[in-house]
Amino acid sequence: MTTKTHSNLVVFGVPLLLILSVILITKSQIFATNTSALSIGITLDLLFTIPIVYFILIKKKNIPKTTIVPFFILGMVIASYIIPQEHQSILNWAKNWVFPFVELGVGVFVFYKVRQTIKRYKANSKQELDFFSALKETCSEIAPGKIAIFLTMELAVFYYGFISWKKRILAENEFTYHKNSGTISLLAALIVIIGVETYVLHILLLKWSAIAAWIASILSVYSSIQIFGFLKSIIKRPIIIEDGILHLRYGILSETTIDINTIESIEITSKEIEFDTKTIKLSPLGELESHNMLITLKQENTFSGLYGMKKTYKTIAFFIDDKERFTSSIKEALKN
Repeated sequence: MTTKTHSNLVVFGVPLLLILSVILITKSQIFATNTSALSIGITLDLLFTIPIVYFILIKKKNIPKTTIVPFFILGMVIASYIIPQEHQSILNWAKNWVFPFVELGVGVFVFYKVRQTIKRYKANSKQELDFFSALKETCSEIAPGKIAIFLTMELAVFYYGFISWKKRILAENEFTYHKNSGTISLLAALIVIIGVETYVLHILLLKWSAIAAWIASILSVYSSIQIFGFLKSIIKRPIIIEDGILHLRYGILSETTIDINTIESIEITSKEIEFDTKTIKLSPLGELESHNMLITLKQENTFSGLYGMKKTYKTIAFFIDDKERFTSSIKEALKN
C-alpha cells in the first residue's frame, strides 16, 4: 500500500512540480528580460514536454493513457494565464489546430471502445448491451473517477442528441415512461423558453458588454443541447425486466437496478408521497412530473443520479405508461 502511494506520488507529483517550476520562472527577473524566448519554451513545456513526461511515468502502470489529455488541457489553461498576450502565438496555434484534433481523437477513441464493448457483450449474451451502460464501462476504463463520469455524460448527450435517431422497437420486457407523463412536452417547452430568453438576454447584455452577452448565449445554447440530449435519451432508454432484474431508468439522468426478489411490494398509485432519505423519485424533475407506481424493497438499494450522484433508498416512485402490464410482469417474475 505504501509502495503504491509512493508510486502515485511520483507519477502525479513530478508533472505538477514541473508545472509549478515554469510558473515560478514567469515571475522571475530572467523571464522579464527574456520574455519572448522563454515564452516559447514555457509554452512548449506546458503543452508537450510535461504531458510526455507524465506519459513516460505511467507507461508501465495500470493508469489509463488517455489521462495525458487532462495534462495537455491543464497546460493550455495555465499558459493562457501566465504567458503575456503578445507572446501567445504558439499557444493560439495549439488552441486552433491541435486541441480540436485532440477532442476529436478522444471522441473517436471512446466510441470505438464502446463498439468493442458492445460486440464483446453480444458474443457472451443474448441481450443487447445498452449504449449508455457500455459508455460508462468504457469511460471508467480509460479515465479516472470524476473525469470518467463527466466524459460519459458529455458523450452520451452528444450521442443521444445527434447520432441516435433510429426508432427503437420495444420488446415484451421493455416499458416506456414518457408517452403519457408529459415529460417530453415539458422539456421541449423548456428548450423553447431558453431560446427566447437567450435572444432577449443577449440583446440586453450587448448594451453592457459584448463578451458577457456571448458568454451567456453560449451557456444557454449548451444548456439547450444538454436538455435535448436528456429528452432523446428518455425515449431511447426504456425500463427493462430481464433475468430477474428490474432496470429502472430515466434516460441518462438517473437509474437503479433492482433484484426482483428484493421487492416487498408494488403498488399502482398516484397518491402524494412524502419524500425523504429512504423514499425517492426516479425522475429528477420532482413535483414537475407525476408518478403512478410505487415499489418498496426489503432492503436498501443504491440509486445513481446525474453525473454519478449516489443515494440509498427503500421505496421508489416512478411513472410507467403501461402500468397494468408492468405490474403483472413484476408479479409473474416474483412467482418464478
